[in-house]
This record gives sequence, structure tokens and C-alpha cells, in this order.
Amino acid sequence: MVHHWLSTHVADGDLVVDATCGNGHDTLMLAHLVGSGGHVISVDIQESAISNTGQRLKEEGLLNRVSLHHMSHERILEVLGNRSVHCAVFNLGYLPGGDKSLVTVPESTIVAHERLLSRLSPGGVIITTVYTGHVGGPDEAEALFGWANKLDGKHVVVARHEWVNLEGQPPHILLIQRRPSSSS
Repeated sequence: MVHHWLSTHVADGDLVVDATCGNGHDTLMLAHLVGSGGHVISVDIQESAISNTGQRLKEEGLLNRVSLHHMSHERILEVLGNRSVHCAVFNLGYLPGGDKSLVTVPESTIVAHERLLSRLSPGGVIITTVYTGHVGGPDEAEALFGWANKLDGKHVVVARHEWVNLEGQPPHILLIQRRPSSSS
């Protein structure tokens, strides 16, 4: 579902952010979508995530469309500067296949969302997959949803998708879109 939304919101020439690159699946898709005229800024706090993503991009011949940064997503403005982005994507939780004790946390996640929202172009989106099946996951989800519920509906619209008939703890998806006529 997230990849479908990305394919409808990202176009050739866009500047986009993968705020938690993980194993590189979203970064790779974004690199295809932005084409040769666009660029993906991809960050992760884990060195192995940067390495995995870089290898995946190299194999596909798309490394030149992406800048990889080993850093926390809350520091995104250090590489973004004053540029605006059309799309940002997050996958919260832990690195699949990695150390499950290293997880995203509400404090940095909300700061990263605030900073990206401040640079989101009119009509742009932030798409966040929120996993709750790990220690701290439910608290992060509650904090993020609480923050999103307070966003001004005159400037952004917020939607939340959840699967209601799947076993276990399926993820939720949070979609935040800046209204096309809004610049604040």
C-alpha cells in the first residue's frame, strides 16, 4: 500500500527523503520514481542499514540518485537545509534482520516529522509505517498519533490506515499531506 501511494505522489525530478532507510526497499523505489532529474536523501542511525541500502542501489545502478547519511532522522535539516521536499517516508521500529533492541523512539521521530513537515512542498506527503509489535512501539505510535491529531487541518490533512482483521500486531500507516494551497 505504501509503495502504491509513493508511486502516485512521487514524480521524475522530485526531491524526496527516506528517513529510515533500513534495508533499502523504499529508497530503491524512490530512486526509480525520481528519475535521473530527482534525488533521494536517505538516512538511518544504523551503519548496517546504510551499507545494505548502498549495496542494493549499487546493484541496480541507482547510487548516483541517492545521498546516504549515517545519522538520526531528527537531524534531517543538516542535509536538507532550506530545500523543500515533495515526499518523505518512514518505517518505524527496528531494522529487519538487525538488532531488535535498536528501535526508533517517539522523541526523535516526532522531531523528524516536524522538521520534514516544515519543508514539505504544497501537495507533498509524509507516509509513515508504524509498527507496534516491539518494546516501545505502542508508546511511539500513541505519541506520533497524538502529535498528528493536533496538526492544523487548514494546512495539512492527516489519515490513518490500519488493518482490522489480521492476526498479531499489523502496522498502521499515517499519511500527512500538505494542502496544495498551504505554505505554512
